[in-house]
Amino acid sequence: MTFAPALHSEWIKIRTLRSLCGALLAVFAATTAFSALAGASDTSDPGFDPLSTALSGVVPGQIAAISFGAMAVASEFHEGALRLTLAATPRRGRWFAAKVTAIAVPALVVGTVTALAALTAARAGLGEAASGLTVGEQVRGVVGCGLYLTLMALFAAGLAALLRSGVATLSLLIPFVLVVSFVIGDTTGTVADFLPDKAGQVVLSQTHDGALGPWTGLAVTALWAALALFAGGWSLRRRDA
Repeated sequence: MTFAPALHSEWIKIRTLRSLCGALLAVFAATTAFSALAGASDTSDPGFDPLSTALSGVVPGQIAAISFGAMAVASEFHEGALRLTLAATPRRGRWFAAKVTAIAVPALVVGTVTALAALTAARAGLGEAASGLTVGEQVRGVVGCGLYLTLMALFAAGLAALLRSGVATLSLLIPFVLVVSFVIGDTTGTVADFLPDKAGQVVLSQTHDGALGPWTGLAVTALWAALALFAGGWSLRRRDA
């Protein structure tokens, strides 16, 4: 099977699995809802960052993106599904590339639409407090948010292929982005700037004072995702289905 039919097959799997569609819906709902709530927050803090506040819903929303990437791959390891998949697409590298593409495209579309909705909802609450945001900063926030959510989904997909378990992947990543990353950030200084979530979230702020800028931060997150996908692809090639 060539790449195009393999991609079509993987897309059918994603759009017909309710759990995956539900995860994408959760990305939109959680991010938009929490950003809207943040828009009603106190803006008198001297360190107030309107862009970061408007897109703060990404922090809970990324959990759904991670779940989407992990479950999309982990579903192949249930009840011999991978053996059937490889019977149709014997070249594992081609199949994994199709799987990754089928994850990345809807994640990017949903992530970008979500970012736009979250920014719009939060700006309505912030009012004049968001008037200092330029068009360029808002575009950067929306595009960067879509890319960030996509990269986190791919990071989870790579780990799921390596660990062959959605539960193990989520048990590792969710505590990491919710707890461990913040603890490390408080104790290790600039080292935390290069963690996958911390680095990528720089693009969501109007100002930044760390070691990375908005796009270099996303590049670091992309490197983490690429390493995870490489490790997952290597595992798929070396281990039995």
